[in-house]
Amino acid sequence: MGSDAKSQTYKVHPKKGNRPNIVIIMADDLGFSDLGCYGGEINTPNLDRLAATGIRSTSFYNTSRCCPTRASLLTGLYPHQAGLGRMTMDAGLPGYQGTLNENTVTIAEVLKKEGYQTGMVGKWHVSETNDLRGDKQLKWLAHQENYGPFSDLKSYPTARGFDKFYGNIWGVVDYFDPFSLVNGNQQVEKVPEDYYHTQAIGDSAVAYVSEFSKKENPFFLYVAHCAPHWPLQAPDSIIQKYVDKYEKGWQAIREERYKNLVAKGLISEDTQLPEFMFPELNWENNSDKEWDVRAMAVHAAMVDVMDRTIGELMNKLEETGKLENTLVLFLSDNGASSERPSKYGPGFDRAGSTRNGEQVQFPVNKEVLPGPQTVLSGIGPQWAHTVNTPFRFWKAKVFEGGINTPFIASWPKELKNNGEVRTVPAHVSDIMATCVDVSGGTYPTEFDGRLITPTPGSSIIPLLKGKADRPTQETFFWEHFGSQALRKGDLKLVRLDAGQPWELYNLSNDKTEQVNLAATHHKEVKELAKEWEELANKYKVYPAPN
Repeated sequence: MGSDAKSQTYKVHPKKGNRPNIVIIMADDLGFSDLGCYGGEINTPNLDRLAATGIRSTSFYNTSRCCPTRASLLTGLYPHQAGLGRMTMDAGLPGYQGTLNENTVTIAEVLKKEGYQTGMVGKWHVSETNDLRGDKQLKWLAHQENYGPFSDLKSYPTARGFDKFYGNIWGVVDYFDPFSLVNGNQQVEKVPEDYYHTQAIGDSAVAYVSEFSKKENPFFLYVAHCAPHWPLQAPDSIIQKYVDKYEKGWQAIREERYKNLVAKGLISEDTQLPEFMFPELNWENNSDKEWDVRAMAVHAAMVDVMDRTIGELMNKLEETGKLENTLVLFLSDNGASSERPSKYGPGFDRAGSTRNGEQVQFPVNKEVLPGPQTVLSGIGPQWAHTVNTPFRFWKAKVFEGGINTPFIASWPKELKNNGEVRTVPAHVSDIMATCVDVSGGTYPTEFDGRLITPTPGSSIIPLLKGKADRPTQETFFWEHFGSQALRKGDLKLVRLDAGQPWELYNLSNDKTEQVNLAATHHKEVKELAKEWEELANKYKVYPAPN
């Protein structure tokens, strides 16, 4: 454990018969203010109810990108330590192997040794993925040719501690006919005509709880949703619910969300809403209104369906008598994405056609409306900035908009502080220590003959119970494709890209990073920059690719 772990450990269940079940639910590219309980206009009654009976955090951090955050969550390490400093391609360097390295142990592996049943559904995205290139790759992606396993079977969830797995090995999916879909370690070669991946992930989670609840020993379930990551795809009937909501545009939605955040006590009225990052754009003069309204409506629909499946999962936990003693943690892997994947075109993880040969369109000029299987697009930077209200920036950057996302915790038996909000910072690398803590287990120094890198994380249970007034780690660290940051206490050192000047913010009175103190606080910048370099070496950022 990290330096703070022993003092913050909260062993509530030393007796094996009384240990809680653990359910971790992760959304993908969810904005800070997307959920109703975080000030958003999207219909999320189930997550809102979970928040009303549990705890919300306004300072829970991820690593700013899908696969690095998943690696950090699963292992309790910073992503470079785990081998996934960037994406799932092997760069031939210790921090960039593209898959979990041999010095990692997963939550599932640790809890399985403690007698837990273990299951996972959804997006894995921590196995190395290879590009077959050209036509071969496109036919593979479209299910028109089969080239065997989607990665090394030894890196699949079932080889890393999960008894059961249903989901996608790669990151990006066609929600109506996903690539890299497996059950256990066997390919799922065909899905029903009415298939929608978010619903299937939810249905599988419910089925696993039904099965796990028949046994006395507790279970660990990791539900890794793809939603609302691009491509923007959802059932049209649900999309239609939201079209009218977004006709008012980016700036108006942003203002509404900001006011709701203040009203809900998630930010203070002194928190400054940054200027809209695209001052040259005005919604009234937007010639692509119809497309932009539809894009955000699809995003909302994707979150809506995810929330419904979470409600079904909570109902099953209650029906089986497991809800009272189940620790449920909900989080997102990063902030909303500014990407416009239509510009990427077909390739790597984007099929150019469907299984039956129908062409997939990539509307670079917003000429085709998003939503169906045959269109590949994303919400783009303006909506990403909006749904990350009140922050600036987005996924892949380490300003607050990329790394600070919703976090909800519920454990009816132990967390009685219903609806309270926590502001003490914590990090996704703390999840491992938390699971080990409540299970009564021990984070290993060695596992199956492999030396295991110590986790810098600490249990968040004291924080959730209101018994911690300091961060879970002395220093939080970020690096992703040159975007760099460090938070120590209330001070945050950050820069958009390597080589740019460092910026310094005091988050205690400047949560939205508006007042750059670097010009007047040279000593603090110098000291924190030195510490960033030391941690970059410790956490295997160096040697870096390119």
